[in-house]
Amino acid sequence: MHNNTLLYLHKLINIEKRLIMKTWKKLLLGFAGIFALTALAACSSSKDSLEKVQDKGTLTVALNPHFAPFEFKTIQNGKDTIVGADVEIAKAIADELGVKVKFSEMSFDNVLANVQSGKADIAISGISATKERQKIFDFSDTYYESETVLVVKKDATGTYKQTGDFAKKSVAVQKGSIQENIAKANLSDANVVSLAQPGEAINELKSGQVEGVVLEKAIAKGYVDQNSDLAVSDITLKSDSKDAYAVAMPKGSDKLKEKVNKVIAKLKKEGKIDSYVQDAYTLSLKSSSK
Repeated sequence: MHNNTLLYLHKLINIEKRLIMKTWKKLLLGFAGIFALTALAACSSSKDSLEKVQDKGTLTVALNPHFAPFEFKTIQNGKDTIVGADVEIAKAIADELGVKVKFSEMSFDNVLANVQSGKADIAISGISATKERQKIFDFSDTYYESETVLVVKKDATGTYKQTGDFAKKSVAVQKGSIQENIAKANLSDANVVSLAQPGEAINELKSGQVEGVVLEKAIAKGYVDQNSDLAVSDITLKSDSKDAYAVAMPKGSDKLKEKVNKVIAKLKKEGKIDSYVQDAYTLSLKSSSK
């Protein structure tokens, strides 16, 4: 009886050992799996934006197509098409990277947010590389220097000669644009109305809902040329930051930024960016007259 008991205990010990060994094997395999997934994730996150774009074969560009002559819509070959100077620059960047280009349309105040969230690879939509934005995004070299102006009704140019004349008056701007900040800084006694699109602001001016619209000069020129009752005011609007456009990318996009800067330098040297702006401006006038 004693021997049988010892034999039984011995069998129990062996069974327990086997169970312990199986448990450890499962744990070790589990840890190995977790380590592999972690390593894979680390490898993926370490990829530069350039490699991510080239891997998928498409450059997704965030923009707001209501900013002629930089980006706007027109009918080409019977289709509603996004065109403009920024569009041509984006195409040149995609060509340099050897990938296709895809334009993602949205409101201007969502353009940078889409780059930050990873939904878009770059943003090119008349974006000024302010100090605040540079804390969150990488920016290319500037490709176009702009100037901010104030559009008023032509018959009111004699009424509004200085910023103080807009006290208690309403002035419209595009929401999320650098012009929004410039208007608030220069016209602190005015009521600054932020709207989604520049066209809305111009309509508000023409209908008498606002007394002025703060716009980038090239944009303002297009609207004034299309509307004989509007004019660019002689009032000078000051800005603490240099108002120049650049391509926005996720923070840490060193390799991608190098490629983008190469394209911008080439286009500038060949004088193509100025040509893009002028050609797009002419096209925007033709499109609006149809």
